[in-house]
Amino acid sequence: MPEQTRYAPDDPREWLVRARSDLTLARSAPSGVLLEDLCFHTQQAAEKAIKAVLILHDVEFPYVHELSRLLLLAEERGVAGAQGLLGVAALTRFAVSGRYPDRQPPPTREVYEEALVLAEAVVVWAESIVARS
Repeated sequence: MPEQTRYAPDDPREWLVRARSDLTLARSAPSGVLLEDLCFHTQQAAEKAIKAVLILHDVEFPYVHELSRLLLLAEERGVAGAQGLLGVAALTRFAVSGRYPDRQPPPTREVYEEALVLAEAVVVWAESIVARS
């Protein structure tokens, strides 16, 4: 596997490298991996992609996993398309609860596939914003 180009931690491109890595892990779905673990990576991909956009626009953000809060910061800054991604907030539930045994039932295959679609949309959106800079 070719090595990734890496950037400084405050470079939005580095955050996109990490977002794409999480998305790749989420898509991998190897045998024996729990769906909640894959869903965790969808949330992480979306979170890091949003934070890449915030860094690009010099928006200070709290280190939280709440995607709606992060998107609101982008929307307040006037970032194009941020408002249309509010459905991605549904991924927030995978930030913590899916990482440990939980009382909640595990996600279904359908929920996992929907999570992938949402995460992919955010990463594509962030890539387009960063590419234009």
